[in-house]
Amino acid sequence: MFFIKFEGFGNDYIVFEAEQVEAVSDLNDLARRVCDRHYGAGADGITVVRASSDESADFEVRIFNPDGSEADLSGNGTRCSVAYLHYRKLWEREELRLRTRAGVKVYHLRKRESDGHYWFDSELGQPRFGSLSIPMTTDEPLARVVDYPLNVEGETVPVTALQMGNPNCCIFTENFDSIDWRRIGKLIEFHPQFPERTNVTFIRKIDRANIEVRIWERGAGETFSSGTCSAAAAVASAFTDKTDRRLSVHTPGGRIEVNWRTDGEVILTGRADIVYSGEWLRDG
Repeated sequence: MFFIKFEGFGNDYIVFEAEQVEAVSDLNDLARRVCDRHYGAGADGITVVRASSDESADFEVRIFNPDGSEADLSGNGTRCSVAYLHYRKLWEREELRLRTRAGVKVYHLRKRESDGHYWFDSELGQPRFGSLSIPMTTDEPLARVVDYPLNVEGETVPVTALQMGNPNCCIFTENFDSIDWRRIGKLIEFHPQFPERTNVTFIRKIDRANIEVRIWERGAGETFSSGTCSAAAAVASAFTDKTDRRLSVHTPGGRIEVNWRTDGEVILTGRADIVYSGEWLRDG
């Protein structure tokens, strides 16, 4: 089964075309095996792309995490998928409409630095803030979840949560070294108040135009970057008036530009770079 590996700011994805995996009966298991960094190809996820079955989109994608779970949206994973389509010359227009489980998202090719190295503006949709939309279980439905006192193994952690194509939980801190963010991130990912689990992003404000983040991603654990987590962090920061609506998100993998427009749409500007191509030879 032919594939190409791309990465966006250190967040790496294996991209298959649907016809390559049509004989695979269990894509969840395939994702677990392919993403394994010791016994597989190694990745933060796999995506499967195919031409759209209707006129509302040009292509559609399915996204799978390393634990085998299927994601509704991945900012970096979808961008890597769009880069694959351009690299393979399956699509050559500047604008591409991509159907995800979170709806149709639009990608604009901003520049091609060289073959296999791309920058895109991605329209990720509008955030939703209500607890029912996230979803997050609370005693009474909340119109917004800001500084909510979440009980994490007896410790109260103030969280700001929102839906950004998938559930996101944001925690503001002045110093990443002052908290055990990996432990807390894992506990909150599986917290019973998040029935569909959640991404967890820890945010340090630099100034009104810059934030720094650490990411615990649903289904993947610690990652160098995440498009949807970066977008959620930017929105949460602006929504609580800690920053402006246009800002740079500094991840361990690099700097991602996010613009939460006044019409509500979130635009993420980022790159996708080819790593290698290969062929998966194990059964299914």
